[in-house]
Amino acid sequence: MHRLIALVFASISLFASCAGPKQYGRFQAPPPRPSGGMSAPAPRVAATPISLSQYPGDLPLVRADSLILIDGRSGETIAQKGADVRRAVASTQKLLTALVVLDAGNLNRSVTIQASDTRVEPSKLYLKAGERYSRSDLLHAILIKSANDAAVALARDNAGSVAAFTHKMNLKARQLGATSSRFLNPHGLTTSGQYSTARDVARIAFAASQNRFIRRAVNMERFTFHTPRGPKELKNTNKLLPRMSACTGMKTGYTRAAGRCLVTSAIMRGRPMILVQLGSETKYIFDDAERLMIWASGRRTRSPRSYALQENDQTTAVLVPYQLHQAASPIK
Repeated sequence: MHRLIALVFASISLFASCAGPKQYGRFQAPPPRPSGGMSAPAPRVAATPISLSQYPGDLPLVRADSLILIDGRSGETIAQKGADVRRAVASTQKLLTALVVLDAGNLNRSVTIQASDTRVEPSKLYLKAGERYSRSDLLHAILIKSANDAAVALARDNAGSVAAFTHKMNLKARQLGATSSRFLNPHGLTTSGQYSTARDVARIAFAASQNRFIRRAVNMERFTFHTPRGPKELKNTNKLLPRMSACTGMKTGYTRAAGRCLVTSAIMRGRPMILVQLGSETKYIFDDAERLMIWASGRRTRSPRSYALQENDQTTAVLVPYQLHQAASPIK
């Protein structure tokens, strides 16, 4: 009798093993979700709201060749013009340089300046070979005064060489969704083959705004940089800081190839915003930034679909839904 019962159980087990995985209708049951696996990537910031280069139709006059304005909390695109045109972005890419350096931490570590760090065009602090500065002070120098020699020193200290550092910059950019960019130096001086877009810079700036060190540094109007030759008072190159109370900082940039560039962060009526302008002129860029943010703060938001129905009746627009960004990492 016992042998008969054992034979029955063996037969049932054999049948179950041959039957294969459980089926649901025509579809095989999904495999169990592995515990501790990687979650789906967060949606990208500054998603394209509509297939028009300029959006919305009532966008006020802004002289920059490329711009994008995003919500600093959700990442939603508020306005854009030529945001996907590849172009030089000058020193605004120092925000990415800072993010890569900050990933390594240890901000009190000393960096010894080498002669190769000093052989770079202005703007710079004219650091001398053999001098020692903390990573923290050099980061303040690039974010506040846009010092190119400090940027090279940080890059070499971080990765061993500028070439190795720019490889890390490009990896970081892709991680942030900035996939239409190619960075070849840590400072933004004109180099053949180096480019980005307003949309990519906005994605980098959004990540920078999540970092406490960067937020504090770019909001400082002045910083005292101590050298063996005495202290230097560094004045922030962002002229909006002293004149626009809502402005919380970010980064300026200029080269002949890039034109005047500006990343502006501000809190308008309780709403954080980030604006990127590329290819403008000095006499326009700060006024345009202030006017555009005031316009956006008082404007009643419309969805891309309602905009297309009302103002684009004669054309067929390919609509891409907003993708709201959720920060992939906590504030540092």
